[in-house]
Amino acid sequence: MKLPRTTRHRALGPVAVVVCGALALTACGTDDNSGIPGAVDYSSENVRCGPEGALLASGSTAQANAMEVWANTYQANCLDSQVNYKATGSGAGIQEFLQGTTAFGGTDSLLGAAEVAESQEVCRDGGKAIHLPMVAGPIAVGYHLPGVEDLVLDAVTMAEIFDSEITRWDDPAIAELNPDVELPDIRITPFYRSDGSGTTDNFTSYLNASAPEAWPYEPDKQWRGSGGQSADGSSGLVGMVQQNVGAISYFELSYAHENHIPVVSIDTGASEPVAATVETASAGIAAGEIIGEDGDLALQLDYATSDEGAYPINLVAYEIVCDRGNAPDTLELTRAFLEYTASDDGQGIVSEFDYAPIPEEIIVQVRERIGSMS
Repeated sequence: MKLPRTTRHRALGPVAVVVCGALALTACGTDDNSGIPGAVDYSSENVRCGPEGALLASGSTAQANAMEVWANTYQANCLDSQVNYKATGSGAGIQEFLQGTTAFGGTDSLLGAAEVAESQEVCRDGGKAIHLPMVAGPIAVGYHLPGVEDLVLDAVTMAEIFDSEITRWDDPAIAELNPDVELPDIRITPFYRSDGSGTTDNFTSYLNASAPEAWPYEPDKQWRGSGGQSADGSSGLVGMVQQNVGAISYFELSYAHENHIPVVSIDTGASEPVAATVETASAGIAAGEIIGEDGDLALQLDYATSDEGAYPINLVAYEIVCDRGNAPDTLELTRAFLEYTASDDGQGIVSEFDYAPIPEEIIVQVRERIGSMS
């Protein structure tokens, strides 16, 4: 039941309590980057409520802030429904979806052929898992270097830092990229995700595509480089960077902004280094293309782009669903919730939190695929 606007405003307090109890998300879960301000107005005239009930989903921490906003908005306008999203990481999200314990999974890393085949065990009526790109954004490279607020790195130098080939901040390779910066003689401590992560997959895809000789490892959700130290989740990496002088790591841009961590600009070969912003990420994502078939909307990004103003280290967060649904009792609610996340309203609201909306020509296809789930 959709409530009148004035009633929905009064309902926001109780809903927020329910969400914090149900969602292992940013404001009340393990990956806290405090990215959602408390004064957000979750009321909307554009939510189509599905049937009452509860959805369980899990996965990508990169889209945790977006999921929190979407879930709060949906629940504030559809009080008989509840959306429970656990930000467990892409690897765990895919695993739980393939085990049939969630209605959909969140991932920043594409399923492999074996995983798509495995999905046929949980997808009904001969269906299979497909990717629905729902939100995108830049992966920032944050660092802790007192007195250095502007830092430029390129792919080769970054690969050698994260593979422990460059170990001091005043290394000549870094100094050459930063001629006007006084770099301290401090040891570099790179940090990487200990859990299976789509953010790691996308970051190492950039390193492998842009500096294959310096980073010979195949992209993966699990870290493959040498040396460094690990931490769990994006919030774990943020904590390590904050606590350790000389640290460097990678996480979604909102984590850097909300925790006041300076981030690297990337020398891509364009005329000027490219900073990580929603706008430059959109330019980088626009260079990608759909590679999925038979209704699958998986994208291939151009991590080695040198286009002017195009940031190269980006991720696309997908919702993994069965093309024909997986659980009849939650199908209609799943479809209603995802219709909202893919709507103009849903895409627009998360752009306020360092997310890049999916380009119009792609999100139109996402809406069509959601509508055809049956």
